[in-house]
Amino acid sequence: MTVKTKNVAEFLVSCLEAEGVKYVFGIPGEENIKFVRAITASENIRFILVRHEQAASFMADIYGRLTGKAGVCTATLGPGAINLLLGTADAQTDSSPLVAISAQVGLNRIYKESHQIVDLPAMFRPVTQWAETLYTPDASAEMVRKAFQIAQQERPGATYLAIPQDVEAMPVPDTLKPIPPVTSSISLPPPETVSAIAQRLREARFPVILAGHGVARNGAAEALNRFTERYQIPAATTFMGKGVVSDRSQHALGVMGFMRHDYENFAFDKADVILAVGYELQEFAPERMNPQADKKIIHINSFLPDTDRHYRTDIALAADISLTLAALSEALGEAPLHAQPGSATIRHLREQELEKGRHDDSFPLKPQRVVADMRSALDDHDIVLADTGAIKMWVSRLYPTYQPLTCLTSNGLSTMAFSLPGAIAAKLAFPRRKVLASMGDGSFMMNSQEIETAVRERIPLVVLVWVDGSYGLIKWKMDIEEGAHDSVDFGNPDFVKYAESFGARGHQISSAGELLPVLNEALASDGVTVIACPVDYRENMALVKNLGELTIAL
Repeated sequence: MTVKTKNVAEFLVSCLEAEGVKYVFGIPGEENIKFVRAITASENIRFILVRHEQAASFMADIYGRLTGKAGVCTATLGPGAINLLLGTADAQTDSSPLVAISAQVGLNRIYKESHQIVDLPAMFRPVTQWAETLYTPDASAEMVRKAFQIAQQERPGATYLAIPQDVEAMPVPDTLKPIPPVTSSISLPPPETVSAIAQRLREARFPVILAGHGVARNGAAEALNRFTERYQIPAATTFMGKGVVSDRSQHALGVMGFMRHDYENFAFDKADVILAVGYELQEFAPERMNPQADKKIIHINSFLPDTDRHYRTDIALAADISLTLAALSEALGEAPLHAQPGSATIRHLREQELEKGRHDDSFPLKPQRVVADMRSALDDHDIVLADTGAIKMWVSRLYPTYQPLTCLTSNGLSTMAFSLPGAIAAKLAFPRRKVLASMGDGSFMMNSQEIETAVRERIPLVVLVWVDGSYGLIKWKMDIEEGAHDSVDFGNPDFVKYAESFGARGHQISSAGELLPVLNEALASDGVTVIACPVDYRENMALVKNLGELTIAL
């Protein structure tokens, strides 16, 4: 029996299969037809046809963040590839593994001015960890393996590979085989460094923990929760780290990241030692927790931190987080550390704000009521994606989170419109969990066409649109800084009819008591539902006023 020689496109798919890729998100174009057809022919990979390449990159971004395996997106050359840039940059800045693959013009014209030519690797390099062009079939296996290896390394991120149109069609030598992935080793913490950290913590009068995305990415949430409970240290998280310390813990302070001095900040004002675990500087500005650069900082992560004068580490340890916390527990012994006073007050204020909102029946709904109803409708392991805008602030501040990677935001880049395509990827990654995309009307309309993708691909999810007819976060910032706002208001379609035109269900909320039953019904269904909920954002400035007047005696 004669074995058909594979072309580069077909061989690339064999390489993706060797990497364990299950989904490729993208749009075919004239120059990547063979690659897309080879993906479609695969028995192991499902091609998800999207309506905009930007959405494909967001899907790969969120899939990579949730699974730890690089999400893959693809597009044609020129404009198609350029549309992949936003989600690729988002993955890079949020340390999520992503591999972007696009077509490029053929080698016969790549060196000169010609139709649709753009130096794509040069465009992707600033927003990836590695970006190259495949010039010869012989390099196919090595370059695909390298793209995944770099994307999934200790500090993950994005990579990019361009495939020239004529190279895609070239035959691959029968002797060339995909290179299998290798298992990376776990780095152990040096005992002398662990002892030094234990000594600093024992000497601390008011220690506090800041936990970041790295805890979730490294699967270290259980170890961190044990450590926090054993030593009774108050712990806050970044927006990206929500859930790595369960909000059921009496030591959970909430999140750091709101644009004003929030409840949790008071604990950091008092702290003399900050134990930063799995934290990356782009998650939350160090100046906001250490304005005088006078606090001792202990850094524990799988890689060393970047340089910042407000994040001068007393000790920095790059090792496996779970193993480090276990070793640190042995070094510390049984006795709790000095408890910082006021943690219960901070928790009470946050819980009180949410509980007051839960019983507020005013219409349009207060943001606190929307967040409370979202929490009531979702189980601990279900996933909510909070889009960038005022929503991100309200959900991140108030949404109680009990497990890592169940409340997702775009934080490093803070891009709008990621959550609807991201919800599609989340449902593919975890089909048995309920998935809710929580979006402002501004961000929803940027990628709303992906409703059709979810309907066509039979991917059940719910989109909750917070309706106020403006770019709410920008209006909020203008009102804070300028005392007035302009150029932020817009009109909206009839969201119910709009959803139905795509084959989805639509609901318009007309009273506060209506939201939770509608959410429960939509999340229990096997289809796609869009819920339009009017929101009263006068609460934005009321919150700023209340926090500005807040004092907590610790």
